Amino acid sequence: MEASSSSYKIILGSSSVARRKILSEMGYLFTIMTADIDEKSIRKETPEELVMALAEAKANAIISKLQSTSNQERVDEPTILITADTAEAILQRLPVDDYLKDAEPTLLITSDQVVVYEGVIREKPTSKEEARKFLKDYSGRCAATVGSVLVTNIKTGFRKGDSDRVEIYFNEIPDEIIEKLVDEGITLNVAGGLIIEHPSILPFVKEVVGTTDSVMGLPKSLTEKLLKEAL
Repeated sequence: MEASSSSYKIILGSSSVARRKILSEMGYLFTIMTADIDEKSIRKETPEELVMALAEAKANAIISKLQSTSNQERVDEPTILITADTAEAILQRLPVDDYLKDAEPTLLITSDQVVVYEGVIREKPTSKEEARKFLKDYSGRCAATVGSVLVTNIKTGFRKGDSDRVEIYFNEIPDEIIEKLVDEGITLNVAGGLIIEHPSILPFVKEVVGTTDSVMGLPKSLTEKLLKEAL
């Protein structure tokens, strides 16, 4: 996919490796900034409402962080940054006033994701035991991911977001595969402990109704659409 952010700058409000990878695949240059929010304090009735509320809270927290910085030397060009710590060290020198003065707008992308299994919302597992239970539940059954993307134009204040739902059908997952994934600890970092791109679990994914990039946390088509609308 060919894309260019030469007429605007992008901040990805996430430390997710998967989201960084997807946005890079889309051809964009971006910086990274993370939001410090208490996700558990935000509760909504539906998964769609929850992921949108969390994406909004992340955007507000990042903009607040920018507003609290003092005028210091700014970074002229967006760069793909590998670690969140490095990104924050640079972005903390970028007061929001600089974004407002820029001829080029800055677009902030925030997102969130949950898994829905048998009507129940699942967020990141709180322990290996819970991750193990989640994966055993998915074996031979179906789960869904519900994710949000929110784009905020920091220069104009315009904000637009939407959610995306994908259903994943699994074959029976052997216990040894589940144990391998749990031992690696990777399932603790993803909503519902659900991951489909890992080479150990991929052979047991029967069908994906939707896009893999959405399951990984950032649907490309929705993100592209929102970026264009926010300009």
